[in-house]
Amino acid sequence: MASKLIFVTGGVLSSIGKGITASSIGTLLESRGLKVTIQKLDPYLNVDAGTMNPYQHGEVYVTEDGAETDLDLGHYERFTSATMKRINNVTSGQIYQEIIQKERKGEFLGGTVQVIPHVTNLIKEKIRQLMSTDVDAVIVEVGGTVGDIEGLPFLEAIRQLGAEVGRSNAIYIHVTYVPYVKAAGELKTKPTQHSVKELRAIGIQPDIIVCRAERSIPSAVKKKIALFANLKEHEVVTAKDLPTIYEVPLVLQKERLDELIIEKLQIPTNKEADLTQWKEVVNRIKKPTEGSVRIAIVGKYVELPDAYKSIIESFVHAGAANNVKVEIKWVNAEDLTTTPAEELLSDVHGVLVPGGFGERGIEGKIEAVRFARERKIPFFGICLGMQCAVIEFARNVAGLKGANSAEFDRDTPYPVIDLMEEQKGIEEKGGTMRLGAYPCVLKEGTFSFKAYGRKEISERHRHRYEFNNAFRETLEKAGLVIAGTSPDGKLVEVVEIKEHPWFVAVQYHPEFKSKPMNPHPLFVDFVKAAKAIRDSREVAS
Repeated sequence: MASKLIFVTGGVLSSIGKGITASSIGTLLESRGLKVTIQKLDPYLNVDAGTMNPYQHGEVYVTEDGAETDLDLGHYERFTSATMKRINNVTSGQIYQEIIQKERKGEFLGGTVQVIPHVTNLIKEKIRQLMSTDVDAVIVEVGGTVGDIEGLPFLEAIRQLGAEVGRSNAIYIHVTYVPYVKAAGELKTKPTQHSVKELRAIGIQPDIIVCRAERSIPSAVKKKIALFANLKEHEVVTAKDLPTIYEVPLVLQKERLDELIIEKLQIPTNKEADLTQWKEVVNRIKKPTEGSVRIAIVGKYVELPDAYKSIIESFVHAGAANNVKVEIKWVNAEDLTTTPAEELLSDVHGVLVPGGFGERGIEGKIEAVRFARERKIPFFGICLGMQCAVIEFARNVAGLKGANSAEFDRDTPYPVIDLMEEQKGIEEKGGTMRLGAYPCVLKEGTFSFKAYGRKEISERHRHRYEFNNAFRETLEKAGLVIAGTSPDGKLVEVVEIKEHPWFVAVQYHPEFKSKPMNPHPLFVDFVKAAKAIRDSREVAS
């Protein structure tokens, strides 16, 4: 069977939940024994998300093959068993860059290069690359909102591709917003009507409409939307706000979305959707039986949680695995330079310092490490968080006063963190870091080894600076445990402190590999350690 196409578009407003809808469709189809992959078409002109400020675009998600992508690819991997690759995120920047390079080489033989057919043909080619893999369905999410100028080439491309493969091989699912106007006491369908009208003007008739709303949509409202959209009532699906995003596949299944898709695409499958395990995880997320733990995330983008999206979701997964709710306390790293750590961190059961770039907030992060180390509070450092842990240990335990990273102080007498050798001389910022999956060997008897339960692991990276081996012997003598290295022993991947309830700092990003039904072992162990601290405090009081 050739791969079927499921196009997901969005209307009315941005951040409507297209990514979660596309991911949930993947969950439903996989539960019926089908193999899926998901692709995000992003209309922005950046080549990838790698150089974007988190304030602009949230977290940069890194794939196994080292692509810096939109955060929706994280949802795709968390909701399905598919492994995302570079081809799973296509941007206008990539498309135009490729076309201009071809034009400069004369590959168009002097012809006029145009949006149609050249841009649209290349977009279709990128989608067909995934169709040629061994998957039953390719779910394609078009970023942005119908009506955006920059999204038009993508919408035209999916219109053409739908016509080329035939109606039984491609369907269009349009996600819209149905607002509830409190003053009128009514759900309003007009924005959805206009959105569908805009889509049809482009030449796309939606096969299914998924209505995002604060509350359930009654039959009369569904009928009204169906009438204006040329659909039957059962083809208008409700996706109301829920306590957890992991409940979305369950709600969409109740609305029989999976049946609709299979019927419209004539997919041969007799397997009923089996979401038993998924339901169990959702139940543990919603109703944990062992209370809650409070964990501080000390970062510089704390007013924008999307900058730490995968970390937040990893805590949801680890909380469910430990039967607790993880309450995140957001602590601005800069506040720790003016307010005593005791005041900001004494009420938490664990401290996490995440990745990041730039000097702002660094001294506050180092202060958070010191507090967690000295007060024996479970500590987890990720990427820059690991580098901060090394700097703090060097300064306050190994006696290397003024130790720092060469990224923040080029004149430091002790550059315990330095630019990676292969990064020297690189001037371009985009896609030039150490990116993607690399192997790591763990030291037996360490926190990390116990958590993973094996010696050899593979994790995803995104960094330019590394542990400076010139100080390795000095720091080890002072008590720093080198718990994980690259197979050749040259790159320090994990550092720990022995005389501590749980102190682990890693150079990689474990949050990118956590899933609700397969939570990351380090997050699970960290939350378990935080839970033990909570229990010991309760006994003491």
